Amino acid sequence: MVNTAVNLNGLKLKNPVMTASGTFGYGPEFQDFIDIERLGAYIVKGTTLHPRQGNPYPRMAETPSGMLNAVGLQNVGVDKFIADIYPNIKDFNSHAIVNVSGSQVEDYVETARKINELENIPAIELNISCPNVKEGGMAFGTSCPAAAEVIKAVRKVYSKHLMVKLSPNVTSVVDIAEVAEQEGADSVSLINTLLGIAIDAKTRKPILSTITGGLSGPAVKPVALRMVWQVAQAVNIPVVGLGGIMTAEDAIEFLLAGASAVQIGTANFIDPAITMKIVDGIESYMLEHGFEDVNELIGGMITE
Repeated sequence: MVNTAVNLNGLKLKNPVMTASGTFGYGPEFQDFIDIERLGAYIVKGTTLHPRQGNPYPRMAETPSGMLNAVGLQNVGVDKFIADIYPNIKDFNSHAIVNVSGSQVEDYVETARKINELENIPAIELNISCPNVKEGGMAFGTSCPAAAEVIKAVRKVYSKHLMVKLSPNVTSVVDIAEVAEQEGADSVSLINTLLGIAIDAKTRKPILSTITGGLSGPAVKPVALRMVWQVAQAVNIPVVGLGGIMTAEDAIEFLLAGASAVQIGTANFIDPAITMKIVDGIESYMLEHGFEDVNELIGGMITE
């Protein structure tokens, strides 16, 4: 047998396969398709201090090699999450991680403070990179001073594993990653979606109600791989890679680029059992290529 366990700066996962926020609901929605307890971790949909209705419809559009979304962080709010959802997920033998977002620093802080009290939530993913909301969101993740401000403020009230989700819509993702590390992040995850647009040529109007939206799926994978590779070389905290992972081979490429774990996103919409296939596929790859420990793959890209 092979060892697939990884350690993200104290957050121990049975394997490096996680799900990406916004593509997996709160977890139980996928119980008919997969064994959630086989996942290294799963990240629940973006959670804000107050409930959000999200953006007006239409807010999703297909593209030739991915999808655009402008859902806008529709969620029930942190209090309802704690009261109604947490009791149903707290006993899974897999780490439930809450993606935290907000419109202002105080929102992030208060949401993180409340989640800090939940015994069976070992980590949050601080979303400073969402391109689909008008206020806050991506704005915090595209400026080093703004990123520093929100991460520092959350770090003061959140005592568990703090993962910071980075935006690709920046001049230098490395700069933001280094700021995250300096301000106390335990890990970083990247990339969030790339900003895109879809137009209906027949009507000459934008397809999404918000005009722009976040591009995910296979089209973004080469960009995501490049950014993961750059960040992994620049910081000393673990990197979680995501962006266009559709197969086990895709996931392995991210590990080779320096990611310690991966998140599966858009692929969940196409095949709700894809995470199990990727878990199995990583093990098969290791057996086929003679790797006894998945950690041997991390950062193992051969450049000579």
